[in-house]
Amino acid sequence: MRILLVEDDASLGATVQSWLQMDGHAVDWLLRGDQAVTALATHDYQCVLLDRGLPGLDGDGVLQALRARGATLPVLLITARDTLADRVEGLDLGADDYLVKPFDLEELSARVRAALRREARQPTPVLQHGGVTLDPVAKRATRDGAPVSLTAREFAVLEALMRRPTHILSRAQIEEALYGWGEEVESNAIEVHIYNLRRKLGSGFITTVRNQGYGLAPA
Repeated sequence: MRILLVEDDASLGATVQSWLQMDGHAVDWLLRGDQAVTALATHDYQCVLLDRGLPGLDGDGVLQALRARGATLPVLLITARDTLADRVEGLDLGADDYLVKPFDLEELSARVRAALRREARQPTPVLQHGGVTLDPVAKRATRDGAPVSLTAREFAVLEALMRRPTHILSRAQIEEALYGWGEEVESNAIEVHIYNLRRKLGSGFITTVRNQGYGLAPA
């Protein structure tokens, strides 16, 4: 999953980013609300963690802009505003959940998983192609009904391909699904993940299009 974290507290932002990366997520971290509006308009995220008190544009403004353009991805407000009125206001603005600072990181992970489960109840939460089934929320993959063990990176590559089964994804597009901004990408990382996925799912499941990228073989 690719998550956008918008938090202007440098210490908290770094901690949350590192924690969610250990959970296997790609996490982009921004300090300003106006930057978040641009990122949300130009990148594909599955979840947003949004502070309410931000420079440039506050979290409420970011949330309103996101919902105004019809985006339904889960948004968790993370804030020090802890009154009932604050929580009601945040939820009425379109947030899916509300987490008051300071919070436990284990609880944060659980709330992210819960938000993704709720989103997955929308149509076609489970991805299927050519005998392979992928559950992005439960992090489970099967081939012809048998479980397939994937690393977090392999799962992210496969999810990116299965979300657009008729498209060819460039290396850059796949890297965007795997890595947050500033994360170091090894030169042959994508090729290694593709090799391992072919070994586990069948050599013909993922195709290579020269000078373009990778895609799924017709089902």
